[in-house]
Amino acid sequence: MWYAVGRLSVDIASLFITLVVLLFSLTVHEAAHAWSAHRLGDDTAWSLGRVSLNPAVHLDWIGTVVFPLAAMISQVPVIGWAKPVPVNTARLGHPRRDAALVAAAGPASNLVLAVVAALLLHGLVALVAAGRLEGGVPGVAYAGTVLQTMVLSNVMLAIFNLVPLPPLDGGAVVAGMLRGPAAVQFARIRPYGFFVLYGLMLTGILSMLITPPARVLLSWLL
Repeated sequence: MWYAVGRLSVDIASLFITLVVLLFSLTVHEAAHAWSAHRLGDDTAWSLGRVSLNPAVHLDWIGTVVFPLAAMISQVPVIGWAKPVPVNTARLGHPRRDAALVAAAGPASNLVLAVVAALLLHGLVALVAAGRLEGGVPGVAYAGTVLQTMVLSNVMLAIFNLVPLPPLDGGAVVAGMLRGPAAVQFARIRPYGFFVLYGLMLTGILSMLITPPARVLLSWLL
C-alpha cells in the first residue's frame, strides 16, 4: 500500500520510469491483497473489481501520482499510496490469522516482483557480456534501468510495508499474531500510527530500520 525510496536524481526519463514502476508495483501489491482476501473467503474486493492488474482500479491520483511526483521533483524521500483494498474480516475463515495473511500478501508480491526483475536484469547483463546485445543501444539501456528500478523500488516497498506499525501492512500482520492484553495495547496505537510513522521518518529512525535489511536483499539480488 505504501511506497518509500531514498532520494532520486530527477530528469524526465527517470521521473517517467519511476512513476511507471511505482504504478505497476502498487497495482500488483493491491491486487495481491484483494486476491488473497478472495481466496480466504472475503469477496468484498472481488465484487468491487479489485482483483485486477488494471492500474485504474487501484489508482489514487493524489497518493500514486501527484504526491510522489512532487516529492521526486523536490528531491525528498518519495512516499505514495494506492487506493486501499477493503477487507471484511468477518467473512474470513479465521479472521485474525487470515487478516494477517491478507496483509502479508502485498509485501510478498513485491518481493516476488523484485526477484523476477533481478533475474531478468542478470539475464540482460549476461546477453550484453556475451555480445548478443549492444549495451549502448538506448532500448537495452532503458530496459536495464527499468529492471534495476523495479528491483530497488519493490525491495523498499516490501520492507517499508513490513514495519510493524499501523497503517502499514506489518502492523496488520502483528495485530493478527497478538493475543490478549498485548493485542489490546497494540490496537490503541492505530489512531496514532500515521503520526508515529511520520515522526520516525523525520527523525531518521525509519531509515535506520529499513536500510540494513534492504541492503542485504539488494546485495543478494543485484
